[in-house]
Amino acid sequence: MLTIWGRPTSARTQKVLWALGEIGIEFEMILASGTMGPDGSVDKGNAPYGIVDTLEYRAMNPNGTVPTVMDGEFTLWESNSIIQYLAMKYAPDSMYGSEIETFASASRWMDWEGNVFLPHQHTLVMNLVRLPPEERNPDEVESARQALLTPLRIIDDQLARTPFITGDRFTMGDIPIGMRVHRWFLFDLETPDLPHMQRWYDVIRQRPAFLEYIADPALHLSG
Repeated sequence: MLTIWGRPTSARTQKVLWALGEIGIEFEMILASGTMGPDGSVDKGNAPYGIVDTLEYRAMNPNGTVPTVMDGEFTLWESNSIIQYLAMKYAPDSMYGSEIETFASASRWMDWEGNVFLPHQHTLVMNLVRLPPEERNPDEVESARQALLTPLRIIDDQLARTPFITGDRFTMGDIPIGMRVHRWFLFDLETPDLPHMQRWYDVIRQRPAFLEYIADPALHLSG
């Protein structure tokens, strides 16, 4: 059985859980984190789940981050790499149509999510959810909101041309983008009219794996 170390409120862990749900793999989840625990963020004085600073964990993942997965004797970290591995090994047809071009296109959007979308959304998470109220900075919130308008419009433009991020069908590429867009809407920030993204979002948030691992606002807004 596959084992995943992470926490259900971690965006990176959520992406992998969504992929596992789409593929239908049985797994064991071990709660682990250096930044959050059952009562919320360490920024608010709460204790983390831990494990990530142990020698055993660092031998698997020298970064001490989550998630990490162990599949048999193979260990892997970095959430988007984990999703790509799971797709290639267990569900190439359902996750990218068994086509190398679709795999490459989906991987491109997954890289883009981490490089372009994640940094600004992390700023929003810290200032809207995790930090104590007295440490939050509304100027940083507005700056991050403005910065994310460009990638949101890029997503909308892509979805004006294709039903899903990489083409006519759902693929692994929709998972990281879908999770980020869900968080954007949950933060209830001023948003321009993005009809194509809204249409796609309405479709993907009906998927059973999304409903199980992503949909609950408490997974994103509990600090």
